[in-house]
Amino acid sequence: MSQSNRSLTRQLKHLIKAVIYPLYERRLVRQLADVDAPRHVGVILDGNRRWARSAGSTSIEGHRAGARKIIDVLGWCESSRVKHVTLWLLSTDNLDRPAAELEPLLEIIKETVCALAEKKRWRIHTFGALDLLPVDLAKMLLQAEGMTKDIQGIDVNIAVGYGGRREISDAVRALLREDAAEGRSLAEITELLSPERIAEHLYTAGQPDPDLVIRTSGEQRLSGFLLWQSAHSEFYFCDAYWPDFRRVDFLRALRSYAARQRRFGA
Repeated sequence: MSQSNRSLTRQLKHLIKAVIYPLYERRLVRQLADVDAPRHVGVILDGNRRWARSAGSTSIEGHRAGARKIIDVLGWCESSRVKHVTLWLLSTDNLDRPAAELEPLLEIIKETVCALAEKKRWRIHTFGALDLLPVDLAKMLLQAEGMTKDIQGIDVNIAVGYGGRREISDAVRALLREDAAEGRSLAEITELLSPERIAEHLYTAGQPDPDLVIRTSGEQRLSGFLLWQSAHSEFYFCDAYWPDFRRVDFLRALRSYAARQRRFGA
């Protein structure tokens, strides 16, 4: 490509970013003004490492870029009338990564959640295998909950060391312990076991199930995210890597959700 063609390409990209996308955003906002927003949006923040590779950078820089995106997305959720957001920051499988990558990632998560709490805009709830995390990180996550429990903003669930199968097994285990503590026999416990009672012991107990689950990076699978709660969720898969996720992409997801006829398994 000649120098003049490269210059023209840069100018076109700048025009699209500076003029066309803002116009498109405003159009999407108008389209969504009179439609019901999802109450609860779950987000699988995928593609940080691939974004870094494509930019010739390190995976840690990719994770830092992804962390910076979180505040933007929470702001978009607020302005779109979303009441609950679940962000999957780290899976239980991720805990098996080499220490050279995992330790900086855990530090980024710690800094990110601390920054969210200090803004005092959102009510933070953290869940996952906190017992498998470094003690200082687990302690800080619980402190973030305490710092924001009286905030009147949206509920922000931070899933760290999270796996859907573990969540369900934890819920069943908690239910069985509760019944055993009340002196119920195995036969009585079995008789009382129900989907509704299990749901009462999930990490998201007391919140509505996610209406919409968004996954970035082009992957089209849940990978264990909110397995129980997403039984009737709508899914939106976005090709953009998480650090490149734009408000336009978010609004497109809401538009797609609004256009669907939800049947809840019927």
